[in-house]
Amino acid sequence: MSVIGIGRFMYFAFGSNLLKERLQLANPSATFCSTGRLKDYKLNFGLYEKYVDNMWHGGVATIESCPGAEVWGVIWTLSNENLPSLDNQEGVNKGLYSPLEVSVETDEGLVMCRTYQMNNFHACPPSPQYKQVVCLGAEQNGLPVDYLKTLQAIETNNYSGPSILDQIRTVTK
Repeated sequence: MSVIGIGRFMYFAFGSNLLKERLQLANPSATFCSTGRLKDYKLNFGLYEKYVDNMWHGGVATIESCPGAEVWGVIWTLSNENLPSLDNQEGVNKGLYSPLEVSVETDEGLVMCRTYQMNNFHACPPSPQYKQVVCLGAEQNGLPVDYLKTLQAIETNNYSGPSILDQIRTVTK
């Protein structure tokens, strides 16, 4: 794991955890470090089982190996005390995602980070609420405009009921 200083680690977020308020719901120590680019991976949306309902009511973000592609995201530093809560949020204990060490390109050079990749991936469009959180996080942290346009063009499943976005909205007001 990429440890910086004493008791902290680097985490590369590319999905809903791009948005600080979302990440800090369960990981209050998260602090912005940098934006970065993960080369030879692509962003995808899906589920870890073919038919499952989740708190986002649709597909969620993962990364897939893809030579020549790239995924932009945010590097956060977190207290080691938040490692179990981050793993829990990502469903590591349930086998939904696996932690992965990746080398992320930043303006200051390469940074080793922890990130997560979905197990048993089944493609599925995200809900409008999930897509909105990803786009808000990309805007909040100044990801490249072209990448933001790519995110905004993602098709959704048109779900219109309640979601975790409602909890995030109470924090951001």
